[in-house]
Amino acid sequence: MAPAQARLTLFDLDHTLLHGDSDVLWCEFLMDEGVLERRDFAARNVDMEARYRSGTVGVEEFARFYVGTLTGRTAADWEPLRRRFLREIVAPRIPRDATRLVDDHLEAGDLVVMTTATNHFITELTAQHFGIAHLLATLPELAGGRFTGGVTGTLNMREGKVTRLHAWLQQRGQSLADFHSTAYSDSINDLPLLEAVQAPVAVDPDPRLGGIARERGWKVLHLS
Repeated sequence: MAPAQARLTLFDLDHTLLHGDSDVLWCEFLMDEGVLERRDFAARNVDMEARYRSGTVGVEEFARFYVGTLTGRTAADWEPLRRRFLREIVAPRIPRDATRLVDDHLEAGDLVVMTTATNHFITELTAQHFGIAHLLATLPELAGGRFTGGVTGTLNMREGKVTRLHAWLQQRGQSLADFHSTAYSDSINDLPLLEAVQAPVAVDPDPRLGGIARERGWKVLHLS
């Protein structure tokens, strides 16, 4: 009997494993803390979320808007707020079924990866909270140890998620063909990723992705 093929499982984060969007919640958190000025930022945050959900926002515009919230401080400066954000805002919004789903794949021995458009600094602790060791996320730029508000490398969004995945696997001496691959996402923005794997799963999908999932006979899962 041939050995079972290794399994690769990819999880989007926002509105998939998390009830809400990390970027939007981070901004709300910073406004509540007085770090961002609500009168200047709230409407822009709502607009950016709406255009992301509809799949109409530009990749660069989206990434730079949210990474820009980190500008001027070091990772150490942000650390106390980052940990409070996980504890007070993110963790309570993780559905139990989402935790069980991740645990099932980890316990089965899958290579589990969180892949998110939200930046690496904000989502690193969330991946650790799930017990996910591998995180692909948009990378904020640092200069002199401080966040510049810019980004570096391929943005981990839309087709960029597939590009980053292939590059990461190549660094490990592997390829997507080495695995039986599964991806979970809620968003039309992740259509390229879902089309790249063997087992796409739409999780509480937005209307556009839900329609495609039904047309193509993809599995639809509800975790929220």
